[in-house]
Amino acid sequence: MDLTVLTPAELSDRLTALRAEHHRLTGRGLRLDLTRGKPAAEQLALSQPLLDLPGLDDHTAQDGTDCRNYGGLHGLPELRATFAGPLQVPAEQLVAFGNSSLELMYECLVDAVLFGVAGAAEPWQRDGRTAMLCTVPGYDRHFAICEKLGIDMIPVPMTETGPDMDEVERLVADERVKGIWCVPKYSNPTAVTFSAETVRRLAAMETAAPDFRIFWDNAYAVHRVAGTDEPLADVLGLSAEHGHPDRVFVFGSTSKITTAGSGVAFFGSSPANVAWLLGHFAKRTIGPDKVNQLRHARFLPDAPAVHAHMARHAAVLRPKFELVDAVLEKRLGDTGVASWTRPQGGYFVSLDVLDGCAARVVELAGEAGIALTPAGATFPYGKDPRDRNIRLAPSYPDPDELRDAAEGLALCVELAAVESLLATTDEPA
Repeated sequence: MDLTVLTPAELSDRLTALRAEHHRLTGRGLRLDLTRGKPAAEQLALSQPLLDLPGLDDHTAQDGTDCRNYGGLHGLPELRATFAGPLQVPAEQLVAFGNSSLELMYECLVDAVLFGVAGAAEPWQRDGRTAMLCTVPGYDRHFAICEKLGIDMIPVPMTETGPDMDEVERLVADERVKGIWCVPKYSNPTAVTFSAETVRRLAAMETAAPDFRIFWDNAYAVHRVAGTDEPLADVLGLSAEHGHPDRVFVFGSTSKITTAGSGVAFFGSSPANVAWLLGHFAKRTIGPDKVNQLRHARFLPDAPAVHAHMARHAAVLRPKFELVDAVLEKRLGDTGVASWTRPQGGYFVSLDVLDGCAARVVELAGEAGIALTPAGATFPYGKDPRDRNIRLAPSYPDPDELRDAAEGLALCVELAAVESLLATTDEPA
């Protein structure tokens, strides 16, 4: 039923029925959560062997390093070799560090603000004098770092091939613009993979400031869920080829590969940028958790092992994405008030509702015990100018809980839409 063509009387009848259905839903006492892309317990169990590794008598890395001791800022060579291919960074230009790539992103931004980036004459300034481009909808934690550090954020729309490059190329001519946030493969939350032409244009831009940096958060490099793998062009190699070898900071981690709270994070870049970051590391730490790195190297000895492991993750995740799509299609497919992505990888479904309705959907869902990511979270400063985008994270709930959450969400989307449409018809001419 296309809600957008109903008469006011028909909308009023539909509103009465939906409100009664929502009242019944709130009476169920649900406690469901679609807010964050956490691996489910079944996914974490896939890495249970890590807890027995490296073993009582196994503490020596390939190069003879005793992993129980200090040192080794660069990270274990064998683990860097495993992830060099998936992250498209030469192993010698890849750093393996703590458990969180978000920590490395924060480190890089703080160091840029305090000291400047490699080869720069001065630090990045704050308080409105430095800006970063932010693809929208995008990742709320990227935005939170900028807000914390006083870096302005300029939204750039995502397209089906990545950020709107005409807009990016126009904006980088402003000397205040020092960087751009990118989740280039199965992006958060739209699951777009940047096209080869988009990557080439990012690498080749001539008008960007010399200390401009691409924050290439390749969080879902190996996270295919369905279909064939979507190739991603080598941004680091292309940037060097176009005369900008220091332009790219590549980030990745095993957080959604092995154990989310105790994985390994990676930073990849040019030799100059690697030396820059390790120089800052050297002032605050004696080295990473090499025992954990050795554990991961034993569990994932090469790139084929990583891909095989991720195929097991996909077998867990695929039915959940299919369930959400089936429920939304059944309930909202012909209503004309919602559209959503059908991701081939990553962790999220991006849902667009009628303009002006996202916050109301989140409110209605909350009343029914269904927690959703706040409306606006996928935009800088938490402000979606159209109030329409909601990020859904289907990974964590079990299938029965996920079905209840998706059914309840769909009800709330329809209810909010009918309220809005009816209010519009009631406005005076």
